[in-house]
Amino acid sequence: MIEAQNHPLYSTDRENLDRLSGIDTPAPTDFVELARLLIRYQDFKGADDLNSDMDKLLKKWKINREKLETITRKIWSDGFRPTSSSGSDNVGSGFDTSDSSQN
Repeated sequence: MIEAQNHPLYSTDRENLDRLSGIDTPAPTDFVELARLLIRYQDFKGADDLNSDMDKLLKKWKINREKLETITRKIWSDGFRPTSSSGSDNVGSGFDTSDSSQN
């Protein structure tokens, strides 16, 4: 039996998913956020509650993963770039390499 893992961003992702669950008509950023969470947890051995809630959210929004991928590819190709009012990026690891050239 494979033991469930704990993801270090679980609490933040739980909050984001709870926020998304309250949305009936998603904006482009909401689609991108859900896609990001799905990718993060797709092969993760744990956080079954998040995966279950993401599947419920897809049903609520009347889309599947393929449709979400199509939607988000269009959003990104139309020039979408994430912004953050909190100062932390929701894309990638959040690791900032902008100062790495000063070594």
